[in-house]
Amino acid sequence: MAKKAIKEKSIEETLWESANKLRGSVEPSEYKHVVLSLIFLKYAHDRFTERRNELVAEGKEAFADQPVFYNAKNVFYLNEASRWDYIMENAKQNDIAIKIDQALATVEKDNPTLKGALPSNYYSGLGLDRSKLAALLDEINKIDTLKDPENDLIGRVYEYFLAKFAIAEGKGKGEYYTPKTIVNLIAEMIQPYQGKIYDPCCGSGGMFVQSMKFIEAHHGNKRNISVYGQEYTNTTYKLAKMNLAIRGIANNLGEQAADTFKNDQHKELKADFIMANPPFNQKAWREDNELKDDPRWHGYTVPPTSNANYGWILNIVSKLSANGTAGFLLANGALSGDGTELEIRRQLLQNHLVEAIVILPRNMFYSTDISVTLWILNKNKRARTVEQNGRLVKYRNREDEVLFIDLRQWGEPFEKKYIQFSPEQIRQIADNFHHWQCESHEQTYQNVPEYCYSATLNEIEQKGWSLVPSKYIEFKNRDEQIDFDTRMRELQSELSELLKQEEESKQELKALFDKLGYSL
Repeated sequence: MAKKAIKEKSIEETLWESANKLRGSVEPSEYKHVVLSLIFLKYAHDRFTERRNELVAEGKEAFADQPVFYNAKNVFYLNEASRWDYIMENAKQNDIAIKIDQALATVEKDNPTLKGALPSNYYSGLGLDRSKLAALLDEINKIDTLKDPENDLIGRVYEYFLAKFAIAEGKGKGEYYTPKTIVNLIAEMIQPYQGKIYDPCCGSGGMFVQSMKFIEAHHGNKRNISVYGQEYTNTTYKLAKMNLAIRGIANNLGEQAADTFKNDQHKELKADFIMANPPFNQKAWREDNELKDDPRWHGYTVPPTSNANYGWILNIVSKLSANGTAGFLLANGALSGDGTELEIRRQLLQNHLVEAIVILPRNMFYSTDISVTLWILNKNKRARTVEQNGRLVKYRNREDEVLFIDLRQWGEPFEKKYIQFSPEQIRQIADNFHHWQCESHEQTYQNVPEYCYSATLNEIEQKGWSLVPSKYIEFKNRDEQIDFDTRMRELQSELSELLKQEEESKQELKALFDKLGYSL
């Protein structure tokens, strides 16, 4: 009988198993930070070694210890105490945590672009078991960080660890790494070729990384883009700076990690492109009397305190330049909220800002299984001609129209229970959007049942200013009058109630048996 092939473990799986052995001294929520800084050191060393070998091969060995010959190639210079081989030589020593901290501090000191990017005195303060840390170092030592330069290794590991943490602990602490497939779709739709890109809740910087890959894929010039962002969590803020520094992406993430609403780090910014994945349905984001006169709400109703969704929308609107475009994700509830949310939604539509609403499939995120919506806002939906990456594009006037797209039946499975878009699907979706936007004799837009519909403002007003796509798109084969996310919440609530009743019945039965002198 032929032996069954053994599936090779992924880098993410191997690292998780190693990191999981740290349980007890480190919370699972910290694993990603413990692992990612070590991966950074390994990556920096691999690039340093590669560049050093190049210098030797070019007969420039005399310059092999001159930082300028590394920085010129976007490579971090490492002195001996911050090199990975030095870390591995001392991996079994009792002071290895201190040596790792010293290595990180030295790398940051020697490379100004890393200022504020790396953790300080982190490992020595964790109280890690020396043997377990050594085992983790051994696993990271096996990784060839240069094997596939197109892979976002840090992003992949970060996303995987968030998923494992959410699954293992039953919570995600509000952290969402946006899957690459969704970021690629946003980039292909809003086309950030040149100008300022902003992300008000940038996480590990994945939006920026994929934006640069979009520019490279379309033969644009990355120097025509400048990056601005903000992140609330200090460790994630450092991670973003590290992630961008690795790729040589100059950035302005503010002077410090800070709450975007309460301590805006980019008050005067007007961005050409905004890409964001704000926390879904964020509660208690401001007090009743807090931020009521904030200039970001100027011209709009003040967003409610109960949910930050419309606070994020208005923050994004306030940051857009005169011709700016934004693509961002929100929970589906923002499409049809009433009261203050309805009033703001009406104002956005009457101001001709909403360009497209794209509902995504479930199970695209590791940390939550809900279906979410991609909003596209555009400050200039009037007819105009624009140069994009060396070619002229004619846009037609779409001020009184909104494109609705339903992608809940799209995507392909990966890793058994998750959904992603294929590159071909992303191209089809983006092409359809651009055909709707632009004048073209070769390609024209058409409404397609169960897929897309271009609605007028009059139609939207008649539907009570709702942005739920199923109210506009024609469905022939499915009952799309059902709000599946709401129904799922109702079923979950019913299940919780049944489980509660079952537990109460068990307790009553146990009390009865105890009274009768029997054991249950």
